[in-house]
Amino acid sequence: MKIKQSPTNFLVLVFLLITISGVRAVEPVNPKATPEAKALLELFYRISGKYTLTGQHNYPNSKDQNTRFAAQYIGKTPVIWSSDMGFAKLGDKDCYLARPDIVKEAIRQHQKGSIITICWHAVPPTADEPITFQTQGPPVPGALASVQGKLLEEQYKEVLTPGTMLNKKWAAQVDSIAVYLKKLQDAKVPVLWRPYHEMNGDWFWWGGRVGANSTDDLYRAIFDRLVNYHHLNNLIWMWNVDRPSIPIRKFSNFYPGDKFLDIASLDVYGSDFNQAYYDSLKVLAKGKPILFGEVGNPPSLDVFEHQPDWCSWVVWSGMVRNTTKKQYQELINSPRMLSLEDPAYWAVVNPYRKACGLPPLPLKQKCPVNFSGNWKFNEEKSEVGKNGTGNIPREIAIDQDGDLLHVKKVLNQEWGEDQTTNEDIPLDGSEMKSEIFNSPRISTASWNEDSKSVKISSSMKITRAGQTTERKSSEEWSLTEGSKVLKIVQTTNGFRGGETTVSLIYEKQ
Repeated sequence: MKIKQSPTNFLVLVFLLITISGVRAVEPVNPKATPEAKALLELFYRISGKYTLTGQHNYPNSKDQNTRFAAQYIGKTPVIWSSDMGFAKLGDKDCYLARPDIVKEAIRQHQKGSIITICWHAVPPTADEPITFQTQGPPVPGALASVQGKLLEEQYKEVLTPGTMLNKKWAAQVDSIAVYLKKLQDAKVPVLWRPYHEMNGDWFWWGGRVGANSTDDLYRAIFDRLVNYHHLNNLIWMWNVDRPSIPIRKFSNFYPGDKFLDIASLDVYGSDFNQAYYDSLKVLAKGKPILFGEVGNPPSLDVFEHQPDWCSWVVWSGMVRNTTKKQYQELINSPRMLSLEDPAYWAVVNPYRKACGLPPLPLKQKCPVNFSGNWKFNEEKSEVGKNGTGNIPREIAIDQDGDLLHVKKVLNQEWGEDQTTNEDIPLDGSEMKSEIFNSPRISTASWNEDSKSVKISSSMKITRAGQTTERKSSEEWSLTEGSKVLKIVQTTNGFRGGETTVSLIYEKQ
């Protein structure tokens, strides 16, 4: 007898097949999510219960310096590159003016194999950037100008009321962040986006509010602004809470609804990995991936015995050494923990990279020679010419990250403290802009396969007494004597014509 297949029976059959196979359709809460964002979310579904990604937060003004420190201390590079959109003044580690560099670094990290996550210590709508982290001086009711602190009840209500002054100010501040998230979308970089983090706590101006005009109302508002107004489709929405240290902070009080998050996350400090936190978050997540937004110490392997579904952790900036090297070795030697150098990570991430149009890991570097090390100038072996050693660095420290050289130079000053400069030298031919003697300089650098050397070309225009003179120079960096000697040959044209060539020898310490 032939059984007629009804639509209802078909759906039941599909559900049973999915249940039996353990395969779940992965759809971001934004139905217009980019293919790259979908692939990123799928990665977390695939690793849940099997692998955990290592991660490191970087202050806004530090690019990847925190990650590089972690890699040196731990012995492997954390997979997740985390940063913050910033809020503070020029020169501060949390400077909001670093956003263009954050975008540039996020793109570079994405291309080299990292996963990108970004949070934002948002500016209260009662203030303009820059602001401070904590209130400075006596608090001024109604004029909060710091990340931490509280808005008045009527102010919070006004922020959430369309058309009001504070609502318009809030929208403009969100729009200023959307500009940079859009640049990442244009570069096809998906982002684990963690807005209004630790929302169940009352230490940030946005957090700790329940009932009418609540924190989860604000979360839904930023979701609507970024998704429906700005059409940002490269974001994977990460809802984030802190530990429920008092009853009002229980997770469910701040849950925005299934339609507003792709991932549920928890922040933990003091190694407080309570089983109840895990169980509660799992219930709310309803099968969605869970991870640690930020931690002071990564969870030990014992934690994963009873809490197997944590997909990743990110150590906050400045807290790498909260965990000893021995403890890190126990973690990273586990096949469960994935770092950037692990072949298991390459296998896991390559389907995602394919969706992003990126080559599989490991990458073939343009510069196969490693210039990393601390190099000390040897005057006797160098040829410095008639100008002596006054402008020659006595020490150069190089930290090479693939095709990017992080270079720190120390120059003796006869009249004061030594001068230290830091610069990044990308070996892809892109322009580097700097300033010497208040004059602009443009440089490019590339790896020369024939000479096995790095070649740097620079051009600087100097204006004196109304006349502009262009000064060009070139440098060739090469390693000799079994990579124990760094040789730098500099050729410069003088202001009055002619060329000067010096050969500088630096020995590895």
